[in-house]
Amino acid sequence: MDIPRFHLAFPVRDLAEARAFYGGLLGCPEGRSSDEWVDFDFHGHQIVAHLSPGEAGHGATNPVDGHDVPVRHFGVILTLPAWEALAERLKDAGTAFVIEPNIRFKGQPGEQATMFFLDPSGNALEFKAFARDEMVFAR
Repeated sequence: MDIPRFHLAFPVRDLAEARAFYGGLLGCPEGRSSDEWVDFDFHGHQIVAHLSPGEAGHGATNPVDGHDVPVRHFGVILTLPAWEALAERLKDAGTAFVIEPNIRFKGQPGEQATMFFLDPSGNALEFKAFARDEMVFAR
């Protein structure tokens, strides 16, 4: 891998739900696990769902380009074709979006395709894509 991998641990209310969502719907291969946690390969990065029902979910939002974006969220930047395919898969699965798939910052530096949705435990995820890689950090 050309860039360092990140590791993210986050709370979930139920490991079976997490396996169905991250492993099934999102297609993240499962790694090691115990009765208290499970690792997933999240597009080459390691995320770990820890059983902690009281800690799961999101609350605060900030306004970004006309939308209320969940402050606590994570995700990945995909290629545009992969982002479009995921958006269709999520729509076909009946996913309730926090922010529907759309183009943010149209015509501005950093224009991006983005969508937000929740996992079964209420953790917010954002998946985005840029037309060109150099737009990721455009000012």
